[in-house]
This record gives sequence, structure tokens and C-alpha cells, in this order.
Amino acid sequence: MPRLRLALLLLLAACASGGGAADPAAEPAQTGGGQTATTTDSPWPIKTREHVDLWLHGFAMITQDTTRVPYFRRGYRDQLTTLKNSAQVTTQLDANRQALNARLAANRNLVGAQFLALYFGNWQEMREVANLFIQAQGDPQRANSQQLAQAIATLAGYFPTPADREWLRVFVASLDDESQKFYHDYWVQQQRNRAATLAAVDALWQQQYRPKLQPFLNGTQQLRGDLLLSLPLDGEGRTISSTGAVGGGGANLVTVSFPERPADAAEAVYVFVHEVVGALSATAITDNTTPNEQRTGAADRLQSAAAVRAGAMLLARAAPELSEGYARYYLRSAGAPATAGTPAALAAAFPLPDAIRDAIARQIEVVMGGI
Repeated sequence: MPRLRLALLLLLAACASGGGAADPAAEPAQTGGGQTATTTDSPWPIKTREHVDLWLHGFAMITQDTTRVPYFRRGYRDQLTTLKNSAQVTTQLDANRQALNARLAANRNLVGAQFLALYFGNWQEMREVANLFIQAQGDPQRANSQQLAQAIATLAGYFPTPADREWLRVFVASLDDESQKFYHDYWVQQQRNRAATLAAVDALWQQQYRPKLQPFLNGTQQLRGDLLLSLPLDGEGRTISSTGAVGGGGANLVTVSFPERPADAAEAVYVFVHEVVGALSATAITDNTTPNEQRTGAADRLQSAAAVRAGAMLLARAAPELSEGYARYYLRSAGAPATAGTPAALAAAFPLPDAIRDAIARQIEVVMGGI
């Protein structure tokens, strides 16, 4: 999937040179804001991106989040709904919420579209490609360039039917309205409110924990990338990875929860660790489950627990002083008692077959140079 970002960038350049893109001067200010906290040439700078948060906010507002580790902060939808009601704001996202949710329930594959925002530089780019895709009715043969055909084919994987494409059209229009009437102002205010937290996360990350985790990142071909702090997210981050790419993978992007207070800065590190062990834990599951378990989805259901446990194993090896806080964070995220942030409590809340647990532990030791 990292190739998609390159294809989209080429497509957008072609659109801009050919007059197909919207005039940036006509765009509302919210289309692509963000901050970069790190001032040095770090291989993993801390950033924020408004369009990523807007896209994820849209999913959070229309989704019934029942996952063990939530996609979105617990209470997020109720909190934001209360804020909108207090401001007497109603948007197309509110008006279309029921219909958008109904289609999500009918086609659970649409949940995977949460990752799409990570491939775009701003909201204008994202909206432009979505509109071109809809105009082509999801048919790559209607494209006037190879780059556009590739982009259409990729989006068609997420939105294969006319009903799915109509869902995308309504969702994009709804987010436009949501941003203009409410979310842009909310997002900008939150960035101001959390400026000290952003600085605290950056200092903790760059000065202490990125150096400790860099050997693992190097050993798993995640040498560099961007670390985004996102307002809607909880313990389940969003990651696109160019693992295996020549040069160490410059397109890695890990999106994690944005802590509310400077004192909670380590939460961003917890979710980052949980995300960067994802490929390793997925391999351990594949290697230690049967073809039937993989066909029936039993193997997929192990992934959440495997990522949480793998993150704990990596911290025990690289930064053991974070282990208790990590365990408490994921126990709380999962709604389990967090009074004892111990490996035993985490193992009880996120059970794994011994073969998968041991495979993860061995691979982490290999990557970290333990054997």
C-alpha cells in the first residue's frame, strides 16, 4: 500500500498542472493544518495533521466502537456531540449519521477506509481524488492517465459497489460541512490547549525513548517516518508502513493518541510501541495458526491481543521503566481493572496461545540482538 501515496502524489500534480484541482484560494483555512514539534532532523518527528483528525473524527461520530481496544477514545462521540449542542451547531454529518452508520454495518470492510487519510497531505487533496474516483464510477478504464487509473483501482478496493461510492460521496460532503461549521475551530483550539503536551511528548520521545527503540525500528526496517498525534484515537493507532522498501522506508507513518496533559506524555509512546510491533505479531500469528483458522477469521481475532502483548515484550526489553504504565494504559483502554499494571494482569486480559507468545518473544530478541 505505500505505493499508493506515490501514485496519488503524481496524480495530484497532474491535476494541478491541468487545471483539475480546486483553487487553493477558494479553500477554507481548515484544509491541511498541522504542527511539527521536532525542530531537529529527527528520523521520527512528532507531528499533527488536521485532515487526518477530521477523517477519523467522522468515523468516530458514526461508528459503534465495540472493539476490545477501542479505535477511538471512550466517550469521544458523546463529548463532541455535547460540545456541538452547546454551540447550537448541526451539520450534514449529524443529518447523515444514521444512513452512514447503516452502510458501515452492512459492509464492515468500509472500516478499513479509516487509513485513507494517512496517504494524503491535506483535505483538499483527499477530496479531489475522492471526487475523481466517484466521477469515474470506480472504473479505472475511465481514467485519462495511468496514475489516475491506479488511484481509482485502489479506492475501488475500499468502495467497490455503487452503494459504497455513494457512501463515500456523502461522507466527504458531510465532513466538509462538519469542518467549516465546527471541527476546524475545535481542532485549532485543541492544538492551542495541548501545546505544552505536544512539547512534553516531543521531549520525552526524542530525548529518551526514540533512541531506546531505534534498534528495534532499524531491525524491522522502520528506520524513519512520521509520528502523528491524533485527537480522536485511543489505544488502537493507525499505521501505514513501507517495511522492506529500499533505503529503510521513508513512508512509514504511525498515528497515535494525543495525550490530554503533559503528565500523560508517555501514552503516545505506549501506542507507538503497540503499532510498530504489528507486523511482527501478525507474522507470529500466521506462522502458528492453521489454514482453517486463517480462513475462518480465528487468526485475525488474535491480532489485537498479540499487538498489546508484543508491545509489552518490546518495552520489557528496551525500556522496562515504561512497562507498568503501558500495562495500566491498555488495561484501562480495554475496560479491564487497571489497579495492577503487571505482566500477569496484562496476560490475563489479553490471552494468547503459548506458541504465538513464544514466537513473538523470540523474534523481538532476534531483532534486538539478543541471540
